Order: sequence, then structure tokens, then C-alpha cells
Amino acid sequence: MPKFTVAVQAAQATQLPGGSSFNLAAADYSFEEEALTPIGAEIVELPATSDAEFIQMAKDADAVIARGRMISAEIIAGLRRCKVIGCGSIGTDRVDVEAATRHGIPVTNVPDVFTEEVADHTMALLLAAHRHLYEMRQMIRAGRWAEGHPYLRNFPRLYGQTLGLIAFGNVGRAVARRAQAFGLRVIAHDPFVSETEMTSLGVEPVGLMELLQRSDFVSNHGPLNDTTHHIMSTEQFAAMKPSAMFINAGRGPSQDEAALIDALERGVIAGAGLDVFEVEPGDPENPLFQMDNVIVTPHVASATSRMMPETRRRLGQEIALVLQGRWPRSAVNPQTLQNSALERWQPQPMNRGPNR
Repeated sequence: MPKFTVAVQAAQATQLPGGSSFNLAAADYSFEEEALTPIGAEIVELPATSDAEFIQMAKDADAVIARGRMISAEIIAGLRRCKVIGCGSIGTDRVDVEAATRHGIPVTNVPDVFTEEVADHTMALLLAAHRHLYEMRQMIRAGRWAEGHPYLRNFPRLYGQTLGLIAFGNVGRAVARRAQAFGLRVIAHDPFVSETEMTSLGVEPVGLMELLQRSDFVSNHGPLNDTTHHIMSTEQFAAMKPSAMFINAGRGPSQDEAALIDALERGVIAGAGLDVFEVEPGDPENPLFQMDNVIVTPHVASATSRMMPETRRRLGQEIALVLQGRWPRSAVNPQTLQNSALERWQPQPMNRGPNR
């Protein structure tokens, strides 16, 4: 008999909203088990077809992996022994974090595993949109080779333009480093980061509307919550320069897609580079997928050969820490740790997570 049971939804035939990592069919749990097996924890796949079935199967589990099923308030209320809910991603919008907090259950994530990959992809989207790569490809395919050079002469060089970052967490800072190397001025809006921290990195702190008005590129990097849902909508796109471009490799529902499509179609903004969308997998008929001035990728910013092993390994480590009675390294609801029986074991601040 295992000492601990870690429940996870078994892969389902129908892909649910949430992207490829959420629907990961992981018959091999060797990466998670590196930390879990030594402490006597066993991962158990649950072939549930509904939330009610999942509750019945997971009610006595010691931990839950948020993969393959949204962990709703109803599910959380039905977990009788759960000590931790683990997410193998930066975002935790697949879990009702407020409900978990009410029940005293920490929700862990992996906020620093694929920071560099997402920052790289953000810059790739920005550069591709700025240099109009879709249009250049279309010209070559149409035999209009000579038109490319005159077309690009209508646009300013990248050097000296302004990039505005919505949120200045790990990814935002990594993007700032890259952007500054390209000669971009960087400004940022993040009410949770001190001005001295931003300015020490050569980034100017500003309010959101000022950021939108001044930026030549606006890049979103915020988490998804009630405050950031549709943080970019009609009013925000209208505040941007007509020549500006919107970049999003963060969370899809932070953009109001109807408003974004309208802004692009009416020339309110010049273009966009998008890796995330309100509904995923995306409808092939989505107008954003058809526009020449919109660079799109299928929520792949974090994807490299390193990404999946490291996120899964870290996921197992976080769950193992809590099951052993210790604080995880990263929890999005650290208030569940303060008065818990879990031990604050880190010898010094780690500049992330609950021990900061």
C-alpha cells in the first residue's frame, strides 16, 4: 500500500479546453516519480467522465495534479484529504484557487522553469510582426519579389522604439533584457512590483493607460484572474497608436478577441503577434488566423525539449515537499502556508514563491 495517493485525470478521447499541456497523455510518470516514489507516493490515473465521478474517485487522495480536468470549487469541496493541488505550468487558471484557499489547500505552479523559452518566443512574435514576415512570404509566393523592399521602407526601424510590458514578473523581465539588447526603450505596468526594482533594470514604471498610449509594441505577461480577464479590450486598443502592435504569449482570455479583431480590421492598431487565444484549441475559422498582419502560433511559447521533463519533474518535487510536511517552493496562495502545520524549510529567501 502506498503511503500517499496522488490523483490525476486519465487522458480522455476528447481534448478539453486548456491546451496541449493540460491534455497531456502521460502514461509514463517517471519524471514526477523521481521525487514522489522515494516518499511512498503513487500517482493514480482516474478514468472519470464527469466532475462527480472525479470527486468520487479522488475524495481520499492526498494530492491532485491539475491536468486533464478543471479542478472546480465543487471538486475541491469533495476532496477530504487533499494537502496540495499541483500545476505543471505558470498559470493556475485550471484550478479554482479561491476555493482551494478557503479549504486551506496550497496550489503550486512552476513559475521559473520555462521563462527563457517564453521570452524568446515573445521576441520572435514581436520581430516577425515588426518585419511583416507574413506579407513578405505572400509576396514571394505570388512572384512579387521586387515589392518587399519598397513595402518595408514605409516602417521605422526597431531601434529606439518603445516596448510596453503588461506585468513585470519573471517572463516580463526576461523579455525586457532581450528588448533592450535590440535597442528598444522598455516601460512596464505592474502594481505589484516596486518602482526601484523596475528602474534598477532600466525599465520605466508607468500606469496602464500611459503604457498603451506611449508604446509601439504592447506585450502581455500577466497571470489570468478576475482583474486581468479582458485587460485588453475596446478601450485599451483604442488608446494605442494606430501604428502599434499587440503581442500576447501570456494568457489568452486576457485579450477580448472580439475587440482585438475589430481593432485590427478597422486599423485601430497595426498588427498583432499571438501565441494564446480565448478558446483553445482555436477554431480554424477564427478571423485572427486569416489576417496577414497577425502572426499566430498554437500556444507553443514554452515548448522545447527541456520544457516537459523539467515542468513534470518540478511538479513532482512540489507535491513531494507538501506531502512531507514542508512548504513548496512556489505557491500561488501562500496564505494557506502561514498558519498551516507545514514547515518553512528554506534557509533563505529564494526570490520567488511564498518564501520571498
